[in-house]
Amino acid sequence: MSLDLNAIRKPEVKVDMAGVGPLGFLLCSACLVAGGVTVRLTGVKPLMIPAILAGLYLIFALRIANQWERAVVLRLGKFQGLRGPGMFWVIPIVDTVTRMVDQRVRVTDVTAESALTRDTVPVNVDAIVYWLVWDAEKSVLEVEDYVNAISLGAQTALRETIGVHELADMITGREKMGQELQRILDEKTNPWGITVQSVEVKQVNIPPALEDAMSRKAQAERERQARIILGTAETEIAEKFSQAAKVYHDDPVALNLRAMNMLYEAIKEKGSMVIVPSSAVEAMGLGGVLGTASAAGNTMVKPPSLQ
Repeated sequence: MSLDLNAIRKPEVKVDMAGVGPLGFLLCSACLVAGGVTVRLTGVKPLMIPAILAGLYLIFALRIANQWERAVVLRLGKFQGLRGPGMFWVIPIVDTVTRMVDQRVRVTDVTAESALTRDTVPVNVDAIVYWLVWDAEKSVLEVEDYVNAISLGAQTALRETIGVHELADMITGREKMGQELQRILDEKTNPWGITVQSVEVKQVNIPPALEDAMSRKAQAERERQARIILGTAETEIAEKFSQAAKVYHDDPVALNLRAMNMLYEAIKEKGSMVIVPSSAVEAMGLGGVLGTASAAGNTMVKPPSLQ
C-alpha cells in the first residue's frame, strides 16, 4: 500500500498581519535591546523571556490604519467593531483584524464583448465604474469579495442594458446609458455598504463591415440633402426670375436700364471684349456710349453686323 504524501494537506496557519506597521517592529526591537542590556548587566538570562513576550505583544497588539482605511475587528469570530484611522490596540490571538477597508473612490474597468443590442447588432462596449465603500462593516460581513462582486455585477448590468437599447441610441445617448447603469448597480450594491457614484461609457465598438455600411449610408444621406438644397435654390431662383420678367414686360424702360447695367458691369474691367448684337445697341441707344468707351481703350465692342 502506497501513501501519497502530496495528498496529505497540511493545516494552514494564518498569521494576522493586517495593520502591522514599522512602529510595532520598532517597539519590539526596543524591548529586545532592553532585555539584552538587562541580561548583560545582571547576568540573569531568564529576564530575556519577558522582553521577548513584550516585543511580540507590541508587534501583534499595536495596529495602525491610514486616514482612508477602517479596520474590521473580530473577537473570537464575532464582529467587535471598526477601528481607525490612526493607532489602535487589539488583543493578540483573541482579536483578528480581518481586513483593512479602503474607503476612497475606486475605479473599475468593465468590458462587454460581442453583446447584442435590441436590433441584434454585436457590439463591444467599454465602461468605467466609480464606486466607494461607505459602510466598512457591511462590505465585509455581507459579501465575501466586494471588489470582484462589483466587477462581475457591472459586467452583467452592462450586458442587460445593451440588450434593451438600439445601436443608434447607444451611440448618441452614452450619458443616459451610463446613468441607467449607475442606477442598476447602486440598487444592487447598497445593501453591501457600497455606493456607485457614476458610470461612464468610454467607447462603443461595432463590426468593421457594419461601420463601413453606416458610413456609406451617411454619405448618401448627405448627398441627398445637398441635391435637395440645390433643387430648392433653383426653384427659388426661377420664381424670382419669373417675377422680374413680369416687371420688365410691363416696363420696357426698366428692362433697358437693367441691360445697360449688365453691359456696364461687363465692360468696366480693362482689356475686356464684349460682343453685343447691333439690335440691342440700337434698342438701348448705346452707340455713342460704346464708341466713347472704345476710344478710351477700356473695352472693345464688336457688333455682329461689323464682324
